[in-house]
Amino acid sequence: MFFVDTIEVPGLGNRSYLAGGEQAAVAVDPPRDVDRVIAAAARRGVRISHVVETHVHNDYVTGGLELARLTGAAYLVPADARVSCARTPVRDGDEVTVDPGAGLTLHALATPGHTPHHTSYVLRERDEAVAAFTGGSLLIGTVGRPDLVEPRLTETLARAQHASAHRLAAELPDGTAVLPTHGFGSFCSAGRTEGDSTTIGKERASNEALTRDVDTFVAGLLAGLDDVPAYYTHMGPLNAAGPAPLDLTPPAAADAEEIAGRLAAGEWVVDLRNRVAFAEGHVAGSLNFEAEGKLATYLAWLIPWGKPVTLLADSAEQLAAAQRELARVGIDRPAAAATGGPARWVREGETPASFPRATFADLADRRRDEPVVVLDVRRDAERAGGFVEGSVHIPVHTLHGRLGEIPDGQVWVHCAGGMRAAVAASLLDAAGRDVVAVDDGFEGAERAGLTARNV
Repeated sequence: MFFVDTIEVPGLGNRSYLAGGEQAAVAVDPPRDVDRVIAAAARRGVRISHVVETHVHNDYVTGGLELARLTGAAYLVPADARVSCARTPVRDGDEVTVDPGAGLTLHALATPGHTPHHTSYVLRERDEAVAAFTGGSLLIGTVGRPDLVEPRLTETLARAQHASAHRLAAELPDGTAVLPTHGFGSFCSAGRTEGDSTTIGKERASNEALTRDVDTFVAGLLAGLDDVPAYYTHMGPLNAAGPAPLDLTPPAAADAEEIAGRLAAGEWVVDLRNRVAFAEGHVAGSLNFEAEGKLATYLAWLIPWGKPVTLLADSAEQLAAAQRELARVGIDRPAAAATGGPARWVREGETPASFPRATFADLADRRRDEPVVVLDVRRDAERAGGFVEGSVHIPVHTLHGRLGEIPDGQVWVHCAGGMRAAVAASLLDAAGRDVVAVDDGFEGAERAGLTARNV
């Protein structure tokens, strides 16, 4: 009897898998913090015989090489991937035995599209296909985006995604579980994923890669692509070279004087507390990236790569979790850290900074009395579905370099739910602007009669 354990990486919208029998297992697309995979194997009482990569990842630092080193497992990487680390190259049609006693084998299936070398792996139990680890190829209701490698290859890879989806559907039974790495909030997904699980049969009936002809599919896929997180450009080279082992040693403790000094030096001081607490009081100049939000994605997207970062947290537990999350995308070893709250982080004689929070109803009331600047920090695709009439649009991931484009006056900043608005509000507050964070779902704008659409 086989098992498949899912290892969630929710902050990045990804999944990794451990699959095997009674004695041995294979790890698929492991995250950098491989202790979670090792712990999963220990709970099952199995050894990890193989570690496989579906592709060279663009959105996170892999733990594959380190996991193979620690466990003695074979490290399987698609043969055409340009990597310089030690690995066993895998080609289309290759087969490895995972657990002989359970009759478990893993078959490589070339599925280019997300990358040119992308490979899926079919888990077979006594020659029956039971699961397909599809990485960034066939996802739940969509496919992996084809524009992360080279702009000139995007259309070619989009067409390859269509062909790869059809190959999977043609060669695998309808009941085969489809187990992708991306698609659970990851920006590697070309569309929205709905649902938590799927099969080849379900995708055959509903996935546009399998229900549309190639030209219609490609046109729709390319039209829906949004901006790529800036930090993605660093992930491929890190993974190709072979990432360094993870170091989660706690950072040096910073007092109020050191925090002030780091801010004065132009470093980033990031407050991990929730946005309500941050708005009520924070170190002037610090930035708010909630630990419970998509911390790694948005901080890595906005921060100049390599800039030192100091973390401020409610507790040691929150700090440790954030450090782990950031290491998954290559933000290693925070320069310093502090826990507690603003009373401990602000120098004696100084007071914490603050700014107000509001709803869209509050915004509507304010606009009846006087004009205000409304800043929309959602992505282009979100704004296309409706926007606050008269608002300025600057997506949050571009805001740091475009603060000069915001008109004078008090700025009411919003997103779709509040998290990105809080990031933007902290950037504006740090720049000395008078800001109000609209902490509300965008449906509140519609109820308040604030929205318009392009026609």
